[in-house]
Amino acid sequence: MRTDAGWRHKWREWWPLAALTASVVTGGGFWFAGQRPVAHAFWAVTTLLTLLVTVRWLVQSLRRGRIGVDVIATLALVSALLVREYLAGAVVALMLGTGHTLETYAQRRATRDLHALLARAPRSARRRGPDGRLQVVDLDQVRKDDRLLVGPGEVVPVDGIAEDAATLDESVVTGESQPVEHRAGDRLASGTVNAGVGFGMRAAGTAAESTYAGIVRMAAQANAEKAPMVRLADRYAAAFVPFTLALAGIAWGVSGQFVRAVAVLVVATPCPLLLATPIAIVSGLSRTARRGMLVRDGGSLELLGRARTLLVDKTGTLTAGRPEAAGVAVAPGGDRDELLRLAASVEQLSPHVLAAAIVRAAADRHLDLVVPTEVREEPGRGVSGRVDGRLVRVGQHSADLPAWAARQRQQAELDGLSTVWVSVDGALAGVVLLRDPVRPDARTTVRRLRAAGFSRLVMVTGDRHEVAEQVARVVGADDVVARCSPEQKVERVREESGRAVTVMVGDGVNDAPALAAAGVGVALGATGATAAADVADAVLSVDRLDRLADAVEIARHARRIAAQSAAAGMGMAVLAMVAAALGLLPPVAGAFLQEGIDVAVILNALRALGGGLRGRPLPAGAQQLLDRAAAEHGDLRDILAQLRETADTIAQRVDQPGDADRLRSVHRRLIDEVLPHETAEEQRLYPALAARGSADTTAVLSRVHAEIHRLVDRVGAHLDQVRDGRLRGDQQPDLLATLYGLEAVLRLHISQEEEDLFAAATGGGPAGGRDRHG
Repeated sequence: MRTDAGWRHKWREWWPLAALTASVVTGGGFWFAGQRPVAHAFWAVTTLLTLLVTVRWLVQSLRRGRIGVDVIATLALVSALLVREYLAGAVVALMLGTGHTLETYAQRRATRDLHALLARAPRSARRRGPDGRLQVVDLDQVRKDDRLLVGPGEVVPVDGIAEDAATLDESVVTGESQPVEHRAGDRLASGTVNAGVGFGMRAAGTAAESTYAGIVRMAAQANAEKAPMVRLADRYAAAFVPFTLALAGIAWGVSGQFVRAVAVLVVATPCPLLLATPIAIVSGLSRTARRGMLVRDGGSLELLGRARTLLVDKTGTLTAGRPEAAGVAVAPGGDRDELLRLAASVEQLSPHVLAAAIVRAAADRHLDLVVPTEVREEPGRGVSGRVDGRLVRVGQHSADLPAWAARQRQQAELDGLSTVWVSVDGALAGVVLLRDPVRPDARTTVRRLRAAGFSRLVMVTGDRHEVAEQVARVVGADDVVARCSPEQKVERVREESGRAVTVMVGDGVNDAPALAAAGVGVALGATGATAAADVADAVLSVDRLDRLADAVEIARHARRIAAQSAAAGMGMAVLAMVAAALGLLPPVAGAFLQEGIDVAVILNALRALGGGLRGRPLPAGAQQLLDRAAAEHGDLRDILAQLRETADTIAQRVDQPGDADRLRSVHRRLIDEVLPHETAEEQRLYPALAARGSADTTAVLSRVHAEIHRLVDRVGAHLDQVRDGRLRGDQQPDLLATLYGLEAVLRLHISQEEEDLFAAATGGGPAGGRDRHG
């Protein structure tokens, strides 16, 4: 059925051109057979029928208040009939039919991805009732916290939380080519397709609030407004028509030959600018949609292609916006795993974002949590409860800090970390250090944006200046505006917009006014607030910043091709018109020439459907190696925390019982986990990426591997010198230098890999893996 409908659609699209071609060719056959009156009759009828169509087009244009090249087409056909240049009229008819058919095809091809988004929109859901029975309900009946079942091959109806493991095809929403594995508790985006067995989920909101609903709304209006370059084409037509008529009149008046005026009109039909620019711009809209960024209209796409200044929010945009544990510090004699277990047990019932980070950290370390009792939460202060009979309080600490805790607070401030203090039975027992990590693709995205033409990057944030400066240095921002209110963001956007076309990227409600004030406002729809997405000119439907760079590169590519096609087409048309006015180009030859020009510019405009993106595709199997290496980085960060804690302990005392055991424990993890990870990268991942063109990057990282091995061996050499289970005092200076150096090298190495390899690999090629680290 679908195939038959497709053929009928294509037949309706192509039959007028087929009929025109058959008529012109049949007339040619009669001409060469010596039946010239019959040939003229075929061509005259073809010209007359096409004239009726162009008159209808002209009337429709006039009703819309537009005067386009339909006037020239109509005059060309009329004049060809008047001077009995029937072949020229038939070729003009064939030219108009070809242009119209190719334009229809190009528009359908360019908007195919946008229509695919609309066609795949879910319309119903399977909901579990209070008795556990399933019932199929309309999508608008789904409410927050409803329990839903998604069967194999079905579309996830609304955003929600997975209750079971799930395998999803996210290609339509994110561009991810490989199925994505999700665990219970992961957030799921609507519009993705279940590529595995059925699974349960809990709705996070209504259908109207879901990710896919927002995408569909924007896709529906993607062509509602014309791009400035397309509107320029309409204005150009208003000037081109008088120019063409004047040139045709001059040619007729000077030479006295009406056939020259006919030739000018024939060559001027139709205008390549009107064909090339809409096709290229709509192609760009379609491609950005396929890459996970919905641009509201062609005007926004063009501005995105001309922008030179980028203003970007920090929290949730350049950073992940989801805190994660950076380490655990305990009072002397304490156990960090036990402290984290107690804190996470109490925080299980808290809805606070920091509580979720602590619980995730405990889960990553496979700690056994218990259900707390006597739980009390004080907004803005923290939460307390009993765990295994002990009173545990997690949150702020207002009393004076002991020396060890004061040192930890000072170090946390230097590192830009948040502190969550943990007390047990009234005594301060430790602190959980949290950070909002910079997205691993942030620096790579900034580099790509600079290469695409952005000359200025300004980071605006309400955070402290010290923290903002650290993030700015990591991503490479030119300027930082800290402690910035929503009103100040708007003021800064307007100030920057006075100097260049400006793009503002944000995700929160407080970013909405600035997004509306910018030339192009881009909202992170996957994780951001609805208010931000509602006022934005473009929405990133995936939680990946590198897709912004994709969209900018596509926009510049589409705009460049549109301008190139229009300039080349119009240049050739004007030259042909001058030649026709001078009598060097008869109507029939001019008609064939203009046919070739129009076909050329349309085909050139279709190039906007591909190309423009930097980077090369990953070799086969490299993505799986990247995924495996990235997944192991979470365990490596846990080793980093243990390495730092061991070094801090030895820095305070070196000859105490237990120091050697702590050192031996962390050394064993380095041998069993870190070195095999580095060896696997060296032997399998780096060669695969070098084949993609990343040989220079992998060579630098290989040298770091050698340094990691050297430092691990040096730790082992210190352990070989242990006697009677104790470290010697004279070992302390070199051992501390080795441990702190190893921690710094490992931390930097992990960041380099995530920025230069993982993020770059997913950003440059076609549909790489999803953002695994942010």
